[in-house]
Amino acid sequence: MAQRQERPAVLIVEDEADIRELLSEYFRARNYEAVGAADGRAALLAIEREPDRFSLVITDLHLPGVDGLAVLRAARAANPGCYVVIVTGFASLDSAIQAVRLGAYDYLTKPFSLGQIDVVLQRIHDIQVLHAENKRLTRQVSQKDAVDLRQALLLRLDGIETRLTRIEAALRARTM
Repeated sequence: MAQRQERPAVLIVEDEADIRELLSEYFRARNYEAVGAADGRAALLAIEREPDRFSLVITDLHLPGVDGLAVLRAARAANPGCYVVIVTGFASLDSAIQAVRLGAYDYLTKPFSLGQIDVVLQRIHDIQVLHAENKRLTRQVSQKDAVDLRQALLLRLDGIETRLTRIEAALRARTM
């Protein structure tokens, strides 16, 4: 039986149903598991229920009940590796700065094109590739350091053994 390939999951938090459905279709076409939430409370429940599930959250800033910044905080607290993109039709410099300070990966103003989402996804992919490469190289350096440390330790033990042998020989020579 073939093992099922796990798809990345995206949580789309948007109170406008047509936009939420458009984004869901967009992500499904790119092999994402798309989950929609019509308001901030539903998003918080989805994040709370499965904190590691979503690698990406696209959230409107102004939502009924709980706003997009609360969704951002919850997503980042639940999974620090989660990328959160804020979208808004009421952009301001203050809200953009606040979103970035809270850990938003990007901040898009409505109306935005799906091409902008393509750019965001490509940048996230590039970062993930760099993180994987960094992890691989760090592991290689650690393994090399471990080999170097082992060799240095063996040389040191050989030196101690040699000195002990000479001391033992000198002690035997005195007692004879």
